[in-house]
Amino acid sequence: MCGIAGYSTAVSSAAGRTLVAQALLAAIAERGADAVGYAHRGPDRAVEVMKQRTGASELLELLRVPCDATEVLVHVRDHTKGHPSLAANNHPIRHGPVVGIHNGIIANDEELFERRGWRRAEPEMTVDSEAIFALVEERPGDARALELLYGAMATGWLDDRSPGELCLARGVGRPLWMGEGDGILVFASTREALELTERYAGLRLAVREIPEGTALRVSCGRLLGWETFEPDRSFEEETRLPAVRAPEERVSCLRRLAVLAAAAAA
Repeated sequence: MCGIAGYSTAVSSAAGRTLVAQALLAAIAERGADAVGYAHRGPDRAVEVMKQRTGASELLELLRVPCDATEVLVHVRDHTKGHPSLAANNHPIRHGPVVGIHNGIIANDEELFERRGWRRAEPEMTVDSEAIFALVEERPGDARALELLYGAMATGWLDDRSPGELCLARGVGRPLWMGEGDGILVFASTREALELTERYAGLRLAVREIPEGTALRVSCGRLLGWETFEPDRSFEEETRLPAVRAPEERVSCLRRLAVLAAAAAA
């Protein structure tokens, strides 16, 4: 069970980019400690990806988001397929022009790669999540492409071909929440993560759950539109992992976040 989070914001937004990302990271830290990473992009910046094989507590104070960034992705990993010793298996994952994060399991990834003739971004990669972003590369802007996936999914991605746009999608078996504020739209695996971000980053958000079978397009902190798709609801996990996988990471991160938020407010 991984944790995903991130945001889209207007260039003019007064939100502290780094503090919002730190708050989101701390809020999802308990959902995995095998690896952690984040990505950001701005109007005149290509996507930059930073990730490491640690829990969130080892990255929290090192995390930096440029003041002109407009899209951010955050991920903590509790790995199932694709060993974290290979950095390419850890999130955010790049496949061609697409950089994305995923919480869930894609059970038919190998079948899709073989049947559609895709190549892995790196030869030794085995992470199942890459199939999502390979589909997005092949069929950009087509939510129905996600119907080819068999598994559990909540995901977000950036596409080099669509500057300024953040995409989100929820299939089945994993939660996904969004909060809309003044010039910013924030998403996370849980409602509590958005509430903690409101508290520590000084945001006011109108929070709602994203329904299963929904794909969203977001730009400059505003929802541009959404499409529905029909995920395969026959998928059942053999062993459902608990959402809380690293409770000690949450305790450590929230303690440090309180200090960071106080310093930012001073």
